[in-house]
Amino acid sequence: MKRLILSVLTALITVTGAFGINGCDKMADNTVITSQTAIISDISQQNFTIQDIYNLQDFLLARPTEEDLRDKNYDLNGDGVWNVFDLCLMKRELLLIKQKKEVGVFDMESKTVLLNSGYEMPIIGLGTYSLLDDTCINSVVAELQSGGRLIDTAYMYHNEESVGKGIKQSGVPREEMFIETKLYPNQYADAANAIDEALEKLDVDYIDLMLLHHPGTNDLEAYKAMEQAVADGKIRSIGLSNWYIEELEDFLPQITIMPALVQNEIHPYYQEIEVVPYIQSLGIVMQGWYPLGGRGYTAELLGNETINSIAEVHNVSAAQVILRWNLQRNVVVIPGSSNPDHIKENLELFDFKLSDEEMEKIKTLNRDEKHDWY
Repeated sequence: MKRLILSVLTALITVTGAFGINGCDKMADNTVITSQTAIISDISQQNFTIQDIYNLQDFLLARPTEEDLRDKNYDLNGDGVWNVFDLCLMKRELLLIKQKKEVGVFDMESKTVLLNSGYEMPIIGLGTYSLLDDTCINSVVAELQSGGRLIDTAYMYHNEESVGKGIKQSGVPREEMFIETKLYPNQYADAANAIDEALEKLDVDYIDLMLLHHPGTNDLEAYKAMEQAVADGKIRSIGLSNWYIEELEDFLPQITIMPALVQNEIHPYYQEIEVVPYIQSLGIVMQGWYPLGGRGYTAELLGNETINSIAEVHNVSAAQVILRWNLQRNVVVIPGSSNPDHIKENLELFDFKLSDEEMEKIKTLNRDEKHDWY
């Protein structure tokens, strides 16, 4: 185990320059790490495990006092204090080894994907767009009590408070859930306060994933505010929504933390055949909204002859075929519904698999037809 940790840290130091990422090479007392040898040497004298690093960061995120940070066994460079940034980075890298998973590759047994931030995310969840008040609360409860663990919301959905109430009423432990929300462009100029507002509305101590809803004025500044919120323990992973190849090529060189996920419109009539593999090639997970075509288009898509012929072969619904098609493309799906039966059905995607031929048949349905303006 020691050799494993040493090899990872040595590689990390080579790539980042003594952990220098996003200004995180500064220690808690504002001194700078100058001795790579000291870090490695000290670690080699300790019997650290991956779980030790995991537990340590969780402790640091609990905002300990200055006194709590001094003279502890986890003082890796011997300066007398712990460093949240270095240990956060160590935890993420070591967590990847512990889980023995590849970033962005879907695990159909655990129904999760490993993000480049080091956190696991469910690959199927509930989209809450247009769900309000009691309808939203009841839908969230139905999702969580049916075994779903991913809930997608946004400031612009005007339902973060209702999502928070559903989370509480479900009886499911918070640590088992994955909560995703978004900042809207009218919040970008004061993103730091908007992040705190989202935490308050959702009534949670941290947000699993926060996205920028779409490009807009001050989007770079808003993203940097999310990066700071990651360092502060308010957000675990960050990403973008409605960013495409051209926008990403312009945006990514200006930021420090690579997006963990990009959420775009994706369904059989708008498959983003070039965009999806491009984003995935960057180590970013792809997520699709409107997976069933979106309101006003769902009936047509669910009535498609090709999709229904495939559904008959597997004895499943047309919706299940479409959602499974997404999963086999490594696209996370968040279908929206207020019907408890549909919510449950949308989660039942793991007892069948589409053949290569069936995947190709669905691919031929692409029309490059967007159903919203983003």
